[in-house]
Amino acid sequence: MSHFKSLRGKLALILFILLSLPGCAAVALTGVALAAGVGVDHTLNGTVYKTFTMPVDNVQVATIKALDDMAITVTDKQKTESGWEIKGIAANRKIDVQLEALTPKTTRMRVVANKDKVFFKDSSTATEIIIKTAEALDADAPHV
Repeated sequence: MSHFKSLRGKLALILFILLSLPGCAAVALTGVALAAGVGVDHTLNGTVYKTFTMPVDNVQVATIKALDDMAITVTDKQKTESGWEIKGIAANRKIDVQLEALTPKTTRMRVVANKDKVFFKDSSTATEIIIKTAEALDADAPHV
């Protein structure tokens, strides 16, 4: 477990260095995410995406568990036409999670963590929510 935390610390340092350098932040973020084996897509505006090969309701349950594990307070949870919308709050961040059922067995997750104002995004928190959701899904999956 401590090796995993150490790896995360190193990846966070690499991410900080890459984002401090001039160049395309999206490429840097994607490279770090792929190096971590996460498969998370980032956009320049701080929105983070991942597609799971799981039904939308399973991903919704795992998302709520991830937010709870991170002590993020869920302020709203609504079933939508295409899946779920979950809102939460942590410190001075407003969390917005959208889950979209692409097929009965595939779900696209979109996470935005707005810091203070709408223009300041916290993509590291959004990424961590996706990582924790993936861990919760993995923990609930039958292991053969």
